[in-house]
Amino acid sequence: MDFSQYEMQGLHDVGAINIFMGNQGRNYKRHWHSYGEIILVGPGDRHIFMVNQNTYDLVSGDFVLVWPREMHEVVDTNLEEVLIIQFSNAFMNSLFDLQRIMHFYRNLHVLCVNNHRQLVLQLQEIVHKMRDIFFSDSSDKELRCCMLLMEFMLTLDEHKNEFAPEINSLDNNGYNEDIMRRMISVTDYIKNNLTADDLSQATMAKMAGISKDYFSRLFKTVTGTNYSKWLNMIRMEKATELLSLDNRPLTEVAMLAGFQSIPSFNRVFRAEKGMSPGEYRSLRVKEKEVL
Repeated sequence: MDFSQYEMQGLHDVGAINIFMGNQGRNYKRHWHSYGEIILVGPGDRHIFMVNQNTYDLVSGDFVLVWPREMHEVVDTNLEEVLIIQFSNAFMNSLFDLQRIMHFYRNLHVLCVNNHRQLVLQLQEIVHKMRDIFFSDSSDKELRCCMLLMEFMLTLDEHKNEFAPEINSLDNNGYNEDIMRRMISVTDYIKNNLTADDLSQATMAKMAGISKDYFSRLFKTVTGTNYSKWLNMIRMEKATELLSLDNRPLTEVAMLAGFQSIPSFNRVFRAEKGMSPGEYRSLRVKEKEVL
C-alpha cells in the first residue's frame, strides 16, 4: 500500500509512552505512524473506527488496538471522551516476548466488553492506572507506565485462547517460537546494520538457517509485507529520524540509512512520503518552530 497520500504522525512526546484525551471533534482522518496505540472507547451512542480495511461499530468500554504502521481512522465518536495510549515501537521491540505478542496479535484490532467482559475489565483497570500515573507529578511515571503496558500485554497474552477466531489466520501458518526467534534476530540485525555490505534476502535466509523460499514466505507472514518493501520501510524510518535530528548532509543521511545512491534515496523517499528528503526536513523544522 502506498502510504504517501495519508497523514503520518510522530510520537507527540519523546519517550516510550504518551497518553492523552480530551480531543475536540468526532472524527480524525485516515493516517498511520510508527508507534502503536491502545484506544479505550468512551461513553456515548456511536463509536465507529477503521483499522486497515475493516470498520468496527463499538460500544463504550471497548478497546481498539492499532499496531505500529497500520492505517487507521476515527470515523465517528466523541473524541473528548476517548483515552488514547501511544507506545513506542522501539520499546516493544526491546523484549522478545513483547515482539512475539505484537506479531501473534497483529490481526486482532478490537476487544469487545460484551464478548470478553472479564478480560476487558482487567485491561480497563490497567489503562486507568496508566492514565493516573502519567498525569501525576511522579518522577518515575514513564517507568511505571511501561511496567503497566507490559502488564497489559501479558494479561492479553494470558487470554489468547479466547481469540481463536480473530487470530486463526496466524495459527494456520505453523511457525513455532524457535522460528519466530530466528526471524526477529534477523530483523534486529538489519535494523542495527543498515550500512552492511550484504543485506540480501538470500544472506538473511542463511543467517536464519532456512531456505530462501521458506524465508520469503515466512517473512511476509511475520511482518505483513515482502522483504524488499520492509527493508525500504526500515531505511525510511532511519532516514526520517536522522532528518529530524540535525542538519547533516542528505548524502550522509542516505548512506547511514543504507541507500546506495542519492537518486535511489530520493526516489524511495518521495514514493513513501510524497515529498523529497529536503522538503521533509523543512517541514519538520517548521513544526519545531511552532512548538
